[in-house]
Amino acid sequence: MSKISVLFVCLGNICRSPTAHGVFETMVSQAGLENKIVVDSCGTGDWHIGHSPDERSAKAALTRGYDLNHLRSRQITPNDFNQFDYILVMDEQNLTDVKALCPKSFSGQLELFLNYANNFSDYTEVPDPYYGGASGFDNVIDLVEDASQSLLTALQSKLEIQHL
Repeated sequence: MSKISVLFVCLGNICRSPTAHGVFETMVSQAGLENKIVVDSCGTGDWHIGHSPDERSAKAALTRGYDLNHLRSRQITPNDFNQFDYILVMDEQNLTDVKALCPKSFSGQLELFLNYANNFSDYTEVPDPYYGGASGFDNVIDLVEDASQSLLTALQSKLEIQHL
């Protein structure tokens, strides 16, 4: 059975996408699917390559039981389109930027991450908390947890179909 691979993308890969990475990776592990679902994150920009997640993101995540300390920022590469089945972006600008890099041969899903959210229909994008207060980081986690749970359910169904 082949693995399903998921890449989360934001602008700098220090707030939103590493939060999504850490939350989803934890949910995948808790479901016992770490050998079947691969998780990574990156940014469209190159400002923070090699940096740890923003302290405020890491602190907010840790408060909810998600450890982001092992993550390091990286920029999206052409090879990501060969490696990942799902490329899930945080906002419309990220989507535009990633589509501009996307080869015609990409056969995976490239879409907004919040397409998977169930409980936040008033949001289509994960807002960037970088210039805001602490509540913005908590809001990001609320959105990410909701969308991650739905994404995990969708991928579990896909894995069951592959298994049949």
